[in-house]
Amino acid sequence: MGKQLRAHPPLKREVAVAQRRTEGDGAPTRRPAADTLPCRGGIRREPAEADTAQVILPGTPDLHDAVRSWISALGAERRLSPKTVEAYSRDLRQFLVFLVEHLGEAPSPAGVTGLKPADIRAFLAHRRRAGIESRSLMRQLAALRSFGRHLEREGHGPASAFAAIRSPKVAKGLPKPVAASAALAMTDVDSRAGEAREPWVLARDAAVIALLYGSGLRIAEALGIAREDAPVGETDSVTVLGKGGKMRSVPVIPPVRKTIEDYLALCPYHLPAKGPLFVGQKGGPLSPRIIQYAVEGLRGALGLDGKATPHALRHSFATHLLSRGGELRAIQELLGHASLSTTQIYTQVDSARLMAAYDAAHPRAQAART
Repeated sequence: MGKQLRAHPPLKREVAVAQRRTEGDGAPTRRPAADTLPCRGGIRREPAEADTAQVILPGTPDLHDAVRSWISALGAERRLSPKTVEAYSRDLRQFLVFLVEHLGEAPSPAGVTGLKPADIRAFLAHRRRAGIESRSLMRQLAALRSFGRHLEREGHGPASAFAAIRSPKVAKGLPKPVAASAALAMTDVDSRAGEAREPWVLARDAAVIALLYGSGLRIAEALGIAREDAPVGETDSVTVLGKGGKMRSVPVIPPVRKTIEDYLALCPYHLPAKGPLFVGQKGGPLSPRIIQYAVEGLRGALGLDGKATPHALRHSFATHLLSRGGELRAIQELLGHASLSTTQIYTQVDSARLMAAYDAAHPRAQAART
């Protein structure tokens, strides 16, 4: 399982700080106020770079250089979304923190390319013990393979150990759509009438949730809409920026447009044309977490289970369209899926729903159970 050496004393503080900032599956942490971030070998970052790296990065100075060029390539050359770049950066940082203790020294490019498959397995086992699920481990391994290929291209030697590891198996679960009646209730301001919230805040949340269910948007896509692009009045579609920086236009039906108009009529802030359509209580950009909190409250008010999440409304949009005769190709375009196979999973959801109805109501199914 590779070396199991304790970290050298000069590295202990670095490891402890980095581990505290990368615990769990890694929510982003605040960076220090100073533009210079201390770490072994020293690495000075400008503010933009510090926002990308966010925390202390273990390793030698030449490894820091390799990480910076890799992060730059992920966004500029591979055109990965900012959230994917952030996740990959966090995954690599957690791996480097592990290597400091695993190898007993600050990792270098040559040290990373010289790793054995047993070293990679030791890291994955370490993450598994921390409670990380297979899907997150798959992404983490993909990030490490990407960095290994980058080191190869930069002339640091072959990184064959990463390719030798099989990806963890992930159980293929079906999306859990929300029932149509419940999804409609979640878009109704009156469903939260008992909350001590300002009317414009309730209207704002209802408008965002209506876009998730009525147009199949992701939270980030809905919150990325500019005021000048608001689908109101005679504007019956909106262009959003999806995964991988891909733009797509989606229709916005009249009931959804009405919720947005209601929100704009109540919003106390002047919204600049180029600024965000949806703002927080202080007038700044609205955090996705606020919508997640709103949906959590709606789950309690409507008696829904924990599967009723903002993203489940997107699943509901696709499933309900399909069950009412929507074409799979059209649904693929509406959702912004690159591959039809990603959209085809909703056919399984619809089939499962039909079989459940058959089992519950058909005389032959009832006879088979007796």
